[in-house]
Amino acid sequence: MQTVFSIGVDALAYGMVLFVISIGLSVTMGLMRVVNLAHGAFAMIGGYIASYAARDLGLGYAVAVMLAVVGTILIAIPVERLLYRRIYGQPELTQVLMTIGITFCIIGIANYVFGPTLKTIPTPEALREPVSLGFRTVSAHRLFVIGCGLAVALGLWYFIERTAFGVKLRASVDNAAMAAALGVKTQVVYAVSFAVAVGLAAFGGVVGAELLPIEPYYALRYMVTFLVVVSVGGAGSIPGALAACLLLGGIDTTGRYLMPEFGEFFFYLAVIAIVWLFPRGLAGRAK
Repeated sequence: MQTVFSIGVDALAYGMVLFVISIGLSVTMGLMRVVNLAHGAFAMIGGYIASYAARDLGLGYAVAVMLAVVGTILIAIPVERLLYRRIYGQPELTQVLMTIGITFCIIGIANYVFGPTLKTIPTPEALREPVSLGFRTVSAHRLFVIGCGLAVALGLWYFIERTAFGVKLRASVDNAAMAAALGVKTQVVYAVSFAVAVGLAAFGGVVGAELLPIEPYYALRYMVTFLVVVSVGGAGSIPGALAACLLLGGIDTTGRYLMPEFGEFFFYLAVIAIVWLFPRGLAGRAK
């Protein structure tokens, strides 16, 4: 029974980490129509900033997280303005080539500046202690990650579906020319949306560093995983992305616990089955 409970908690935490990082990619692909293969690189940048702030500068965990999110957004803003704006509305192949090039450039810079070693992010004592639920104990960090995932899901859903900015974003995606004619500053809308997506990637990279360690090839190592989550959940769908992350996270974690010699076999087998049954994803938007 203890093993089942442990698997369940670890699966839920892993799924939430995937969600926090991947939901930004879902926004850029589903709402902004940009295939951003550099998304994982921004999560990696956030992890490096947090590691440097916490380990080398001696700052607290909360401060390191805030610096990681803000710092990554500040790095991403000129990149969006100079590079990404050139590929909005362009064919998918053009977007793939541009963003994969950005990914390799960021990997090279990370290797040069921080070295090829794995970077850790010290967590506060409160997150390292076990928490008693009465019938079982569970890692405080796992509960923290799960809480962060739920908060991001609710906050982003409200931001996109219930605010004036969300209306402008959906209008800009559906018909940019008409939205601009009605006074919507589409370039500003895209820039803010990109900043939100990048900020979420950085946040996920930090809080999930225990499950997805930060190292120079992080962006390539998990690129396919993030794309898979978006494809299975349906690009642009928050509920779909959450369902995909929880489902795939549960399958992957259970497989690694019970049959570790199979590696990611069950993860990708589930992906094949789901995509075969739901070609547009679990909650994909109609094109």
